[in-house]
Amino acid sequence: VQLQASGGGLVQAGGSLRLSCAASERVGVMAWFRQAPGKERESVAAITWSGATTYYRDSVKGRFTISRDNAKNTVYLQMNSLKPEDTAIYYCAEDINRRFSATMISDDYEYWGQGTLVTVSS
Repeated sequence: VQLQASGGGLVQAGGSLRLSCAASERVGVMAWFRQAPGKERESVAAITWSGATTYYRDSVKGRFTISRDNAKNTVYLQMNSLKPEDTAIYYCAEDINRRFSATMISDDYEYWGQGTLVTVSS
């Protein structure tokens, strides 16, 4: 499985960005993680194989929306009301062992995209 993330960039606080992650095939649960400079990687959102169930870390609830277009094998992360603390490299990941429920644990995800940088200026 190959994952290609895109859509990062520089945006002012309060702005929006949409990240995309194109997968070579549709296999399992997908998620977004992020890593800010000097910090550990953290989960952001996850979505089940069908797209019926989504998960979010508390700090992005109400601002970010994860979705997937299975016809295109693509997962999206719509990010609204961005804050400077959202600045990080965002990675998409796939857990090929799960379909109907997701975890927010990075070790559960076997395949990772290359990352896309999101910078939010104050």
